[in-house]
Amino acid sequence: MIYWNIFLAFFIPGILGYGGGPASIPLVENEVVDRYGWYTVQEFSQILALGNSLPGPIATKMAGYIGYDVGGVLGAIIAVFATVAPSLILMIILLKILLKYKNSPKVKRLTSYVRPIIAILLGVMAWDFFVESYEGIGIWQTIGIGVISFFMIERWRIHPAIVIVAAFVYGGLVLG
Repeated sequence: MIYWNIFLAFFIPGILGYGGGPASIPLVENEVVDRYGWYTVQEFSQILALGNSLPGPIATKMAGYIGYDVGGVLGAIIAVFATVAPSLILMIILLKILLKYKNSPKVKRLTSYVRPIIAILLGVMAWDFFVESYEGIGIWQTIGIGVISFFMIERWRIHPAIVIVAAFVYGGLVLG
């Protein structure tokens, strides 16, 4: 029964928490504090603080921690699955609809309209990153990191994750 309760405690906020992890935090608190009584408000706030201190989506981190604490490894697996299940189900349904109508002229036209918008949004985001980097570390550091990263990824075929870690190390040792 505990595993079913863990599933419900994270599935319901996953359905109702429109806007992602931060929007579902009060719903998760209601489930684990008020409904099931697994934690006090102070304990939940400590879990939230721990989750915010780690990288990645807050909802899945909290689900993994709470699920593990309440139900062990299986509880963690169930909680994380219950957190992502609503989005997963909707994505599968929408993908089936998209695949059904993929040859439709309307869908093809819609796709052709969306592509330039996505390109512009990515360009604006890249520009914002460049400006923030320029203001933070200067033009020469920004250009140097950009050029070296480009060569590492495109010329030497180094995995982007390794390039990001190298930039973190560089920033921590040289710029920090």
